[in-house]
Amino acid sequence: MKIRSVLGALALVTGALFAPGFGVLTTATDAHAVTKISHATATSMFRSSGITWSSSGGCSDRNNPTCTSFEQLNLASAKGAQTLKSASGCALNITGGTETGHAGGTYSHWNGYKLDYSKYTCVGNYIKNNFTYIGVRGDGAPQWRSGSGNIYADEGNHWDVTYYNCGGC
Repeated sequence: MKIRSVLGALALVTGALFAPGFGVLTTATDAHAVTKISHATATSMFRSSGITWSSSGGCSDRNNPTCTSFEQLNLASAKGAQTLKSASGCALNITGGTETGHAGGTYSHWNGYKLDYSKYTCVGNYIKNNFTYIGVRGDGAPQWRSGSGNIYADEGNHWDVTYYNCGGC
């Protein structure tokens, strides 16, 4: 009887995975899909937390490298920014989002995993005093890892942050 129940459950699950109207899970990444948000949603979240943003081009076009766009930002990245602002109590200004012109890769700006922040003394001290120094990146940028696993890289004139999660939100 138990074998029949297990086989029946397996058939049900297999059927759901391949049934019309259902997506097929093909990789581990598919099972951990991220939630993407719009530029308007991100700016609303940032505004509500007192986070500012700026753009050298004064624009938000994702396809213009002089703009600062949050279109297709991961929700976890936006929440991570809110967590950093709340935990640090520091002023936080975003200077880079999902716009073109940054380095590529899976955990990239374009894919919604990264935000750049202005180099303020307060936020720099918070990162260096509360996170673990993990050495330099291939490009020479010193890095710190938060307790939740997000990576903060000092790129000289700004902080480049990779959000794998929301930072304990």
